[in-house]
Amino acid sequence: MKQRDYYFDNAKFILIFFVVFGHLLRSFIEDNEMIYNVYKVIYTFHMPAFILVSGFFARGFNKKGYVMKIAKKLILPYFIFQLIYSIFYYFLYSKSTFTMDPFNPHWSLWFLISLFCWNIMLIGFSKLKAPIGLLIAFGLGLAVGYVDWISNYLSLSRTFVFFPLFLLGYHLTKDHIKTLTRPAFKVGALVTFAIVFLGFYFNPDIDYKWLLGSKPYSLMEAASLSSMFTRLGFYLLSLLMVFSFLTIVPKKQYFFTDLGKNTLYVYLLHGFFVRTFRESEVQNFFHSPDRFLLLAVIALLLTFLLSSKYAAALAQPLIEFKTSRINRLKTRFTAILRFYRRKLLSS
Repeated sequence: MKQRDYYFDNAKFILIFFVVFGHLLRSFIEDNEMIYNVYKVIYTFHMPAFILVSGFFARGFNKKGYVMKIAKKLILPYFIFQLIYSIFYYFLYSKSTFTMDPFNPHWSLWFLISLFCWNIMLIGFSKLKAPIGLLIAFGLGLAVGYVDWISNYLSLSRTFVFFPLFLLGYHLTKDHIKTLTRPAFKVGALVTFAIVFLGFYFNPDIDYKWLLGSKPYSLMEAASLSSMFTRLGFYLLSLLMVFSFLTIVPKKQYFFTDLGKNTLYVYLLHGFFVRTFRESEVQNFFHSPDRFLLLAVIALLLTFLLSSKYAAALAQPLIEFKTSRINRLKTRFTAILRFYRRKLLSS
């Protein structure tokens, strides 16, 4: 059981690193074909895997007070950060007027609304047999692309498009994960990553927007019957990449394992750094492969910083409405001061 905890914490830390790295890479995908291919590979699995793992842990929806619990955990932070990001963008982009639309989530905040909706939808879908529920969920994900008004508003498009992955995660068991992580599958998983990268490399016209799940078909191509099959193809690609990723996630405890518990902090806070980076002259420094490797290092350091106990302690009141982390830091800091004071006095 303990190893399983390590496994999922490792997975979440690695995934949140790819979220940060992917967002930093966004500025360069129009100018660098190699970066564009890396970007598309990342987007085939990082959020789909996060969503699947979230579904795996969505087990308490039948408990009393569950809806209120997740509303406090997800919807309240959403409104708070929707306001904070609105203020941040007002100053960052020197806007002439301040606006705050609570129903059109800023950038990455869509995940909070969708995650809340997925938990609510699970109440009904959990009553269906797994194959039937998944068939309906995938059908809805394919069908909503034809409804032009379903887009970023209340994150409706992503909610329907990515719900099948959440539901699939809910139906997975520990035995499924154990089978998936057999050493014999690891080489195949790495080969899959290489093949997908080459697939994007030799087919540069593939539009990354299909991987976002945020737009109706009409905004990506002329909506037709083939649009549904295109999205189905991307579903299959994402599933293949998610399972390949989960296959190669390490199971042991590492120096970063515990930080995997703080991914929500990274997810909500990294946008301030990424948006500032995109508006600064610093991004002009990154124009060669070796410097893009440096960008990966920066993304990793930022992930470490924002998932650290110090960042979590400062942000906890805004995200969890608690002060337990900062109180623990105060207690520890006070104990250290007392220790050195006594040592100084005794000398």
